[in-house]
Formats: sequence, C-alpha cells, structure tokens
Amino acid sequence: MSKDQKLIIRLLIRPKNFTYSELCRVLNSLGYEESKSGKTSGSRVAFIDKSTKHIIRLHKPHPGNELKQYQIDLVIEELKSRELI
Repeated sequence: MSKDQKLIIRLLIRPKNFTYSELCRVLNSLGYEESKSGKTSGSRVAFIDKSTKHIIRLHKPHPGNELKQYQIDLVIEELKSRELI
C-alpha cells in the first residue's frame, strides 16, 4: 500500500490531527492542484481537478497546521460525491 493510499485511509478515519500538508498530498494524488486566487487571497485556497474542473474551496488552517473537523468532513463529502474515494 502506498503512502498516498495510507493517507486516504487516515483521512477517512477523520483524525483530529490531520494536517493541511497531508490534505495537499491526498488531493494531489487524486488529480487536484492547489490554486491561490490573486495576491490578496489570504488563507483562502481552491483545489482544482484540471480534468473535470471540479473545485474544492477551503481556508488554510492557522495559526496551526491541523484541519478543523468540518473541513475534513467537507473534503470527504466532496471526494465521495465524485467517487474518488
């Protein structure tokens, strides 16, 4: 099992300490690219699947690097609706 597959399984468990960098790796492995809109985008980011043009939007966690539970739920819901996980 690859590291990316292990991270997907970890995401599905909904851990309280899932980091933004882990999320980036999961989404990159599923074909999404991080996009920051403009110089003043702040902490708001979008992950775009170039082939389907599907967008997942969220805020980068701060001051820490760990995602909030609602963000994890949102990402899981979006990926399941697209049958990627």
